[in-house]
Amino acid sequence: MTETPEFEIARFLRRLQWAAVGVGACWLLWLLAPILTPFAVAALLGWLGDPLVDRLELAGRSRNTAVILVFTLMALLLALVLIILVPIIESQISTLIESLPRYRLWFTSVAIPWIEGRFGIQIASWLDLDHLIELVRSNWERAGGMAATVLGYVSRSGFALIGWMANIVLIPVITFFFLRDWDLIVGRVASMVPRDHIETVSRLARESSDVLGGFLRGQFLVMIILGIMYGIGLWAVGLDLGILIGIIAGLLTFVPYLGPTSGVVLGVLAALMQYGDWKHIAGVLAVFGVGQLIESYWLTPKLVGDRIGLHPVAVVFAVLAGGQLFGFLGMLLALPMAAVVNVLLRYAHERYTQSHLYAGEHPTIILDTYVDKNVVDKSIIVEEASPKVAEEK
Repeated sequence: MTETPEFEIARFLRRLQWAAVGVGACWLLWLLAPILTPFAVAALLGWLGDPLVDRLELAGRSRNTAVILVFTLMALLLALVLIILVPIIESQISTLIESLPRYRLWFTSVAIPWIEGRFGIQIASWLDLDHLIELVRSNWERAGGMAATVLGYVSRSGFALIGWMANIVLIPVITFFFLRDWDLIVGRVASMVPRDHIETVSRLARESSDVLGGFLRGQFLVMIILGIMYGIGLWAVGLDLGILIGIIAGLLTFVPYLGPTSGVVLGVLAALMQYGDWKHIAGVLAVFGVGQLIESYWLTPKLVGDRIGLHPVAVVFAVLAGGQLFGFLGMLLALPMAAVVNVLLRYAHERYTQSHLYAGEHPTIILDTYVDKNVVDKSIIVEEASPKVAEEK
């Protein structure tokens, strides 16, 4: 059917309306970003906890009982992490600050002379190492006192204190309601989708949830397990900063090669500055070698598999872009939006490869390589015999 100019104009106007709606929604999100952060955090926690609530419901418990159990479990896990992790990180940072004079002595007496003698370059003449070490020390001390500074600022600002306390109180409350009513919310959103597109929208939503769930549940578990393994392993080797280096390497694991590479570099430097022998360097390399084997052959295939579909570069770009555009709220929404965009791009690619624009008006038929040889031979015989049959007729 030939499309009339009026139909083309109407379709263009509809697309223009949807584009205006999208721009307006982004502008409204940018305006409301400061107050939407607790809602975004609560929605993310509700989405993460809903599968477990559904499993408890299938086991025979009521929805409210399942929500209470999951909510209590999440609160206990968060409290346990804070109780264990915060004192350890504080102790490691204090150890780093106390060890800075020793590290400075190692750089000036061992590292710099070795580099100058090995490569024939002069570093000490233009590198003011004392100033750099003092700068690092002052920055670490300033970072250590950052919490007190923030609390002092918040206490001096009545509105900031009220907003800060409101967010802390709102997050668990809203999370509880999201957990309880998650299926109801999803059902109401689904009821608003046009019936002609409900199957497509349901498929895209399901794929987006699988992609995001695979990343958050799988990759975060890999990061936590590797961080614990690296920290315990480097601590067993004898490094004073082993736990801190292990945590850093574990957190950077979501970017391939960056996590283990940074951990190896920091671990080797710490071993050289603390012991200066090859035995401890070999221990550091063994820790990360075993960790990489466990990650490659067990953790990643078992916990992540091929469900992610998000390239690490896309993850980093999404987080940075979201933070630049919408602040902390944008960083929270970056991964969900990246998952949705990734699914939409795959769907658009699928539609494109099935369109006339890609295949053309007269698509070329390519025979399957693995067609039965007897069938091919028979088809050739028929094609050769057909001209003779035509001549006989």
